[in-house]
Order: sequence, then structure tokens, then C-alpha cells
Amino acid sequence: MINSKTYAVFGLGRYGTAVAKELVNNGIEVLAVDIDPEKVDEAVKEIPFCRCADVTDPEVLTELGISNIDVVIIAMATDLESSVMSTMLCKDMGVKTVIAKCASEMNCKILSKVGADRVIFPEQESGIRLAKNLISSGFVDILEISKDVSMVELDVRPEWENKNLMELNLRKKYSINIVAIIENGEASVNIDPEKPLKRGMRMIVIADTAKLLKAQSLRSHVKDTAGPTPKEKNRR
Repeated sequence: MINSKTYAVFGLGRYGTAVAKELVNNGIEVLAVDIDPEKVDEAVKEIPFCRCADVTDPEVLTELGISNIDVVIIAMATDLESSVMSTMLCKDMGVKTVIAKCASEMNCKILSKVGADRVIFPEQESGIRLAKNLISSGFVDILEISKDVSMVELDVRPEWENKNLMELNLRKKYSINIVAIIENGEASVNIDPEKPLKRGMRMIVIADTAKLLKAQSLRSHVKDTAGPTPKEKNRR
């Protein structure tokens, strides 16, 4: 499984619906909530778990089980009061990550002050791009080029350290085409395929999205099932 986190989206306008749909399309269960029954009726055609509810009511959020949700995306930028109230309630209920969409820079400052862990201008980040970043744990950033191809900023994995690109053969294994290497904050397109990769390096790559996500999924599965490391055993 690519991502075991639980998600909720408050507000089913264009942005909130885009986030929820993309998560659902990637096999993740999402609770989508809006106070407008017409929006809920429309969204439920593609998002199975939709509820018509007032997310500024603490009793409603308790009934929805929000305290068990890992990430809540608040996509009600035009209603600052509701955004502020729902952000505060979610954090009070123990939600680990609250991401709030903003209509202005001032709104972003306000939402950050009341507890939002991340604030987003819709002009700067599309709903689909946000969803892909949430799903793809281990990817620093993803920019969708087409339906099947993405440009990704990718951390160097521990198992790649001290190996060079010729040894790893990432293009053959994962259909990854490396276009730049970032080291110490500096990006270089003059890539030496025989230079060993180091911890802290990042790669900007163009890749087949499905294959890259599958590779990340397999890595997460191996990590989850491998059991404790010798260091972890000693700490116990």
C-alpha cells in the first residue's frame, strides 16, 4: 500500500473536489464533507465517502470521527470564519496535519496562527499536485507533466548511497531519467554517472508516474515488514 494515512477534505468546491478525487483514484479512502447538499450529491458519484455536514460544529466532527484522521485538507478559502473554526477544532481533536487553502496572504497568516500546519495558495499549487505529494511519501515534490509522466524531486535513498548511477541503472529499473543533481543547495545538470551518490543529495527526474509510485510502494512494504534493525533491538 502506498500510503496508510487517513484523509478528510472539508469543502467540495473545485479545489477540494480535485484533491479528494485524486486521492480516491490512487486507492485511498477519503472522507469528503461539505455543508451544501447539492455539492455532496454531485461529489458522491466519484468520491464514495461523502457527508453533508457543518464542520464548524464540534459535535459533528466528533460524530464523523475526525480525531482518527491523520490529514485534514480544509478547502473553504472563501469562508475564513469556517476555515479558522474547523482548523482549531481539528487540532484540538488531535489531527496530526491540517492543510488549509487560503484566499489571501493575510488569511494564510491567520490560519497559520490558529494551528494550520500548512497553508496553500491555489494559484501556486493545484489540488492534483497536492494529492500526489501526500500520496508519494519519500518524494520531495511532484509536478505532473502529463497523465503518465511527472517531474519529481527525489531524495537519495539510503540503499543508493555510495553507489553511482551506472551501478544503480535507475532508468532500466524504474524508467527514471535524471535531469539534475542537487547537492548542498546547488543544482547541476552536468551529471557524472560514475560519481557516488551521497546522503542529503536530491535528484530531479522525469519518470513514469505509475512505475515510480510502485517502486515507492514496494520500498515502504519492505521497510514495514523487515522488522527491527539491530540498533532498534538494542534500544529495546
